[in-house]
Amino acid sequence: MTTAILVSILMTLVAASTPILLAALGELVTEKAGVLNLGVEGMMLCGAVAGFAVAFSTGSTMLGLLAAMMAGVATAMVFAVLTLSLTANQVATGLALTIFGIGASSLIGAGFVGRTITRLGPMFPAVLSEHPLLRVVFGHDIVVYLSLALVIGVSLFLRRTRPGLILRAVGENDASAHAIGYPVIAIRYAAIAFGGALAGLGGAYFSLALTPMWADGLTAGRGWIALALVVFAAWRPGRLLLGAYLFGAVMTLELQAKAAGITWLAPELLAMTPYLATVAVLTMMSLGRRAGRANAPACLGKPFSAS
Repeated sequence: MTTAILVSILMTLVAASTPILLAALGELVTEKAGVLNLGVEGMMLCGAVAGFAVAFSTGSTMLGLLAAMMAGVATAMVFAVLTLSLTANQVATGLALTIFGIGASSLIGAGFVGRTITRLGPMFPAVLSEHPLLRVVFGHDIVVYLSLALVIGVSLFLRRTRPGLILRAVGENDASAHAIGYPVIAIRYAAIAFGGALAGLGGAYFSLALTPMWADGLTAGRGWIALALVVFAAWRPGRLLLGAYLFGAVMTLELQAKAAGITWLAPELLAMTPYLATVAVLTMMSLGRRAGRANAPACLGKPFSAS
């Protein structure tokens, strides 16, 4: 394998991992607050179509990214109102949110199907981003570096800051947190909004960077992989990063196999590979010692009422 091919594979791996990492990181914070939001896929699709529509209309990918985050937050707030204020079932509401996101993105994006925009470019100057070797480090766009910074930031926030400890306390024992005066509902609203913003940003990465065009179902189920990744990482940001790049490697192998013209494997089987890997990982964890279960927030998915 030549150096150029290896560099290309590494660049593809990072790009494929970034949207999953962003969506999973947002869901991790949401679940740490005790809320299970299964609507990640729907929020990603809403962010993808909003980001593309704004970027196509204005010519600015930065405005597109901002619009995607706002769309993700707006979609997440629908879930938050239903589950936190109206105490609807979180699982059913999350599934409904995914269905809503699929339909809404298809409706809004109907006029943009097949349209293309300028791809989100590298953050650093061409002398670094186009260097045969240095581009592995300096050849990525701003969202890639932001995702890595967010992993460090979220880890420090949850482990080293007072607000992070309060958020974890709300997820572990909401009744006790409420009893000592912490606003449980407000904290969970904030966590859900953060999760929605990152899911929207992850969705926009598909339409603005990976495939700078719009098509129905652009995220192709990556939101479900992000949900599984949170469990795989045992609710730890560091392991989440490793897991995201592991699944990114699986998807990269799929793309490289197609590019190499491998014909003895059916294309449909190659497309199934990331999802088969997700099922295999979750199955092995369920059959094993379930060491990560100790890190699951005790109040995850349970409704809370201040009364």
